Amino acid sequence: MSSRWLLLGLLSTCAFADQPNPQRQQELLNMLKHDCGSCHGLPPKGGLGPSLMPEVLADKSDALLIDAIQNGRTGTAMPPWKNFLTVDETAWLIQQLRKR
Repeated sequence: MSSRWLLLGLLSTCAFADQPNPQRQQELLNMLKHDCGSCHGLPPKGGLGPSLMPEVLADKSDALLIDAIQNGRTGTAMPPWKNFLTVDETAWLIQQLRKR
């Protein structure tokens, strides 16, 4: 079974209860602004990468977004972030994007 399918299977069975500690939350918000923002724009209305605005994300599942962030997107400039972010941290970032 590929790691992508394994990740999606795990996502369908677990809740993301682990919140990053306050220091890590600040680090993640900084990453969102500077690393993600370099391609997705500031605010993230799109650029090299697509818009990450709440209205655009509304019809996308958390599992789809977590997969895109963790594993990247083949054939695009989107790299995998799984070496830098846990699945829980990725889910937390998605929650933050949905609130903005």
